[in-house]
Amino acid sequence: MKLFSAFALLSGVSAFTGTPLVARTVSSSSALCMKTIAVFGASGLTASECVYQALKEGDKVVGLTRTPSNLKIPQGSGGDEAGNPLTDPNLTMIAGSVTNPDDVAKVFANDDIDGCVIALGGKTSDVGDTMLTDGTKVILDAMKVKGVKRVSVVTSIGAGDSENQAPFFFKVLMMTAMKKIFTDKNNQEDVVMKSGLEYCIVRPGGLTVDKPTGIINVIDGKAGSIPRADVAQFCLDAISVEDFPYIGKTPCISSVGGTGWVKDRSKAARGEEM
Repeated sequence: MKLFSAFALLSGVSAFTGTPLVARTVSSSSALCMKTIAVFGASGLTASECVYQALKEGDKVVGLTRTPSNLKIPQGSGGDEAGNPLTDPNLTMIAGSVTNPDDVAKVFANDDIDGCVIALGGKTSDVGDTMLTDGTKVILDAMKVKGVKRVSVVTSIGAGDSENQAPFFFKVLMMTAMKKIFTDKNNQEDVVMKSGLEYCIVRPGGLTVDKPTGIINVIDGKAGSIPRADVAQFCLDAISVEDFPYIGKTPCISSVGGTGWVKDRSKAARGEEM
């Protein structure tokens, strides 16, 4: 049985009320014996953390992204190697689009995939207004054909019924500059929830490229910030821990740092050179 990194699930309204949090540690004995995972949007900042961490755990990874050469060792978990090309004998990268069924089918062609992480991104002006929904549907359909049941999907705080967990200024963006992307995210979540698969929709707060804390708040109140590395660990555990407590749910997660956050739009937060 493979050993997985334990994480603390700090759950409930405590992040909103300020009352003490209770930690729950996931036992490694409940981890599924994973062999191969698929990561869609693999060169993205959060997805690359998933790829990197899974490889470090000894898993095989098949990644799909438009430009595989963009995959780099992530800043959060990568240490001194961050920013270098990410290569590994257990890594297979496929160039393609999640909206193309033929490209998605290639991910499942040569390996028995045990679970999938969907962490798609990009500006709607570049990828279209419905890429998240359309691409996710293609992936889920391919999973059903191959009998793959477990999937984690990264969306955002403010999506679905978590609108009131977003800070006020972020709500304004959701209704204005980010209206199209949130329409797509909401539709994406709807597709996942109606899929019949064992899903976990992950709604992170303000994303950073900081080092992983190893602690994750699952909250009912206002969202704090969270390193992408911690989001990745949560996503990987969602597809690898057999009795993961948030299957069929839509947890909002943030780090232990607090309940308030300011959107970091710096190049550093996007993993770009200063």
